[in-house]
Amino acid sequence: MGSLLLAVLLALVSVPRAQAVWLGRLDPKQLLGPWYVLAVASREKSFAVEKDIKNVVGVVVTLTPENNLRMLSSQQGLEGCSQSVMELLKRNSGWVFENPSMGVLEFRVLGTNFRDYAIVFTQLEFGDEPFNTVQLYSRRETASQEAMGLFTKWSRGLGFPSRQQAQLQKDFTCARRILR
Repeated sequence: MGSLLLAVLLALVSVPRAQAVWLGRLDPKQLLGPWYVLAVASREKSFAVEKDIKNVVGVVVTLTPENNLRMLSSQQGLEGCSQSVMELLKRNSGWVFENPSMGVLEFRVLGTNFRDYAIVFTQLEFGDEPFNTVQLYSRRETASQEAMGLFTKWSRGLGFPSRQQAQLQKDFTCARRILR
């Protein structure tokens, strides 16, 4: 079963401009706990210019009684480490999450092995700028070759050129504040 799912995922990522596909059997409880965001592909206007100075982000995922995801994150900001909390509301159809009032139109997991990594797709809209991202979530400070390979394949398959992809700087100062 696992190898069949992997084969389907690999087939999907090899198609240029593939549409984001949802892993329908994903149990959101498997996303709970601490994560490092180690790599990002983004269509945000300023991302290509700023990508070389972005540091690793720490994220702790919890599930509310309403089956919404609560995301606590810690990242480097203009004035040092900043933390934020966002609740992502479960949509009626499958395990897709959103919070339009916070600019998150869609949050879904594209691929995961449920213990080491997750490839996450997010569709965002801030002001007049709609864009999407693909992020590599990792349980460890260093991503496996499998995880990096899938991140790259999903990013390319969804049309992100290399200038819109980045491995984040290995500064864990802010991430570790919530992941200890």
